[in-house]
Amino acid sequence: MKFLFGFYGIQILIVLICLLLGYFVYDKRFNRNHGNQIPQGFQRTNEVNIDPVTGEKTRVYFNPDNGERFYKKEK
Repeated sequence: MKFLFGFYGIQILIVLICLLLGYFVYDKRFNRNHGNQIPQGFQRTNEVNIDPVTGEKTRVYFNPDNGERFYKKEK
């Protein structure tokens, strides 16, 4: 019985570690397009996201040439 708990416990632990690594290492889409300087070719949109906890506003900029989005924090 100990063997079964150990065997399945190790498999669950490996899956959890893989999920955590995937979350922290590979999911950087949102933070990748953050910054203070707006790159060339980006146009301001009417989209504004407001963080409900801190009240910070984030403005969305759009590049019509390649469809990329850029997020800038506003005060």
